[in-house]
Amino acid sequence: MTEPTEPTAGPERVARVVLVDDHRMFRTGVRAEIGRTEVTGIDVVGEADDVESAVQVVAATRPDVVLLDVHLPGGGGVEVLRRSAPLMSDPAGVRFLALSVSDAAEDVIGVIRGGARGYVTKTITGADLVNAIFRISDGDAVFSPRLAGFVLDAFAATDTPPVDEDLDRLTQREREVLRLIARGYAYKEIAKQLFISVKTVESHVSAVLRKLQLSNRHELTRWATARRLV
Repeated sequence: MTEPTEPTAGPERVARVVLVDDHRMFRTGVRAEIGRTEVTGIDVVGEADDVESAVQVVAATRPDVVLLDVHLPGGGGVEVLRRSAPLMSDPAGVRFLALSVSDAAEDVIGVIRGGARGYVTKTITGADLVNAIFRISDGDAVFSPRLAGFVLDAFAATDTPPVDEDLDRLTQREREVLRLIARGYAYKEIAKQLFISVKTVESHVSAVLRKLQLSNRHELTRWATARRLV
């Protein structure tokens, strides 16, 4: 007769997490990868796909950590951070970890300035993401290795990120349209992505070209690429 086996011990602690990303399949994949609480210690308590729903879910659930995409309909991750600022003010308050496909300096500096505790790209492994979540929950700052250097450089001298006067002329929505144009999206695709009309996209593109004194989307793409916005 075999000896009875001891029950497998569960995780020593649990971190409550909210996933904010406008791609449902990506959220499903992250939940499947890290959301097995009995194994990883991560309890996914909510999801959101735009700024408004993110603010509501975070306020309702008060998670330990929010995994926040940078590019979201309704104003982007920076707007979520701005509207969630009261929840971050307490030492034991909600903490934000940016999880994005973008490794553009402007995106990283923007969300760190907004209050996020770290920034990792979507190439991160599931195990490393779990580790990053717990470190953020403990109050550490976490960055993907290739991003840490310029984050430190940007804040080393003055505690404020460098100013790009040309970029500062653009509104948040114009920046979102700029990035998508530079990535090769068609107007219809941008409209669908941002939940706006094609006519509104055209208006934003015209405004961006005028403010930056550019002639066409090809020049715009070169301008954005030179600033690592894509």
